[in-house]
Amino acid sequence: MNLTRFEPWSLVDLMHRDLDRLASRRLSHNHDEQSVADWVPAVDIVEEKDRFVLRADVPGVEPKDIDVSMDAGVLSVSGERKSETESDADGVRRIERFSGRFYRRFTLPDTADAENISARSENGILEVSIPKLAAVQARRITVEH
Repeated sequence: MNLTRFEPWSLVDLMHRDLDRLASRRLSHNHDEQSVADWVPAVDIVEEKDRFVLRADVPGVEPKDIDVSMDAGVLSVSGERKSETESDADGVRRIERFSGRFYRRFTLPDTADAENISARSENGILEVSIPKLAAVQARRITVEH
């Protein structure tokens, strides 16, 4: 027999957090157009032998709505997920998926080849491939006399 501990205040706390999040989203969409991002996608960064790979979870974001840019050693990824049309006729709703703008910035190492960065989006995953510059080989310089 398993005993399950009932904690009614945890349910109330959960409800308060959901209401706070919903209220802040509604207010930010209507009044605060200066905000940089409405949500932040999760990102994995992997260093391979010849490149860095950045993978971001952006489900529901069309590739045409994603902007990847590089400036002064900083890679910027931004975009927007459009919200679905809302209808009160459907009855009870619970909205947990974020919509709106997102924005992430990453400082790249000096070994990144900014000229050959490529990006593609498939199945809700944005993959940015950042090649490394060819390693500078040390060479011996002969001193003449």
